[in-house]
Amino acid sequence: MSEEKNNVKRIAVMGSTGSIGTQTLDVIRANPDVFSAEVLCAGNNADVLIQQALEFTPNAVVIANEKHYKKVKDELFSKGIKVYAGEDSLKQIVEMETVDCVLAAIVGYAGLSSTLNAIEHKKPIALANKETLVVAGEIITEAARKNSVNLYPVDSEHSAIFQCLAGEWENPIEKIYLTASGGPFRGKSREFMQTVKKEQALKHPNWSMGAKITIDSATMMNKGLEIIEAKWLFHLNREQIEVIVHPQSIIHSIVQFRDASMKAQMGLPDMKLPIQYALSYPQRIRSDFPRFDFINYPSLTFEKPDTSAFPSLTLAYHCLEKGGNLPCAMNAANEIAVNAFLNDKISFTQIVEVAEKIVSTIPFLPKPSLNDLIETDTASRVKTKELTG
Repeated sequence: MSEEKNNVKRIAVMGSTGSIGTQTLDVIRANPDVFSAEVLCAGNNADVLIQQALEFTPNAVVIANEKHYKKVKDELFSKGIKVYAGEDSLKQIVEMETVDCVLAAIVGYAGLSSTLNAIEHKKPIALANKETLVVAGEIITEAARKNSVNLYPVDSEHSAIFQCLAGEWENPIEKIYLTASGGPFRGKSREFMQTVKKEQALKHPNWSMGAKITIDSATMMNKGLEIIEAKWLFHLNREQIEVIVHPQSIIHSIVQFRDASMKAQMGLPDMKLPIQYALSYPQRIRSDFPRFDFINYPSLTFEKPDTSAFPSLTLAYHCLEKGGNLPCAMNAANEIAVNAFLNDKISFTQIVEVAEKIVSTIPFLPKPSLNDLIETDTASRVKTKELTG
C-alpha cells in the first residue's frame, strides 16, 4: 500500500443517510486522497444505505432496523462488504481498529451509546449529534477527558466558536454569542404560532436540514439544545452564553475575550464547511465551496430573540442552570413532541408546552448516572406520548 493511501483518514459515518451524513459523504467524495468511508450506518433507510455502500465500498455497514438486514446483506455481501444489523451492532461497530474518526450524526438520543462507546475506545469524535451532550454532557466530557479523546464540533455555531478559539487556548472566554437565523417565523407573534402548519415549519430560510432539526429550528429549540451543548464543549456557565438573532446566517458565532476584543467566524451557510473542518482539523484543506462576497450582503443585522414567541430558549436556560437530568427530560419530550407535530397530533406551540410540562413534573436528579439518564429518557418519552396521544 502506498504512503499516500496510508494517510487517508478512515471515517465511520454514523447516520450516513441523514442530512449531515449525506453531506459528510459529499466531503469524502470530493477528497478521496484525504478521507474514506470505512463504515456506514443507518437506522431505517436501507435503499439509500445500499446505494451509498455500492459507491463508497466501506469495510462494513450497519442497518439498525433488523427487518432490513436480509435486503441489505443480499445487495452488499457479494461485494465484500460486511453487513450487520441491530442497535448493539450500531454501538459496537465503532470499535473497529480500521476506524480513525467517528462522525456522530445519528439524530437524537439514539446517537448516545455509539458515541460513548467510541470515546471509550479512544476514537476521535466529529460531533454532529448535539443531543448527546444535552442528555449526558457531564458523562461524555468526563469520558473524553479520561480517554484523551478530542470532540470536534460539527454544528455550525460550535464549529465557529472552535475556530475562533484556535490560538486562544490560554485565554479565558468572557462570553460567546450563538447566532440564530430566527427560522421561518422570526418576527411572528405567539398568536401566529398557534396557527402554524408543518408545511410552513419545514421551510427554513437559510439551511437545508432533516425534518426534526428543521422543526427544532422553527421553535428555536435547536438553539436551546445548542446552549446546553456549548456549556459542555467550552466549559461555560449561563452568564457566558448569549443567543442573538442574525437573519443572514453569515456570522456563525462570536467569541468575546476579557480584553473586550471579539472574534467571529463567517461564511455562507453550508454545513459541509464545518463537517470538513472537523474531519481535517488541524489542517484546512482546499474546497470548491461557494465564496462569500461582501457586495451581496451590504447589511448584516442582529436582533434580540423574542422569548415570548419562542419559549424554548427560556426552558433551555432553565435546564442548563438546574442541570441534572432535566436537559435529558427536555430533549426526550421534544423528540416525541416534534414527531407528534409532524404526524398532525399536536399543534406547533404545543411542542414546547409539552416539553415544559415534562421538565416541571419529572423527578429531579442533581447527579444522574448513565442508568438514571436512561430511565429519565424512557419515562419522559412515555409521559410525552400520553400527553400527545
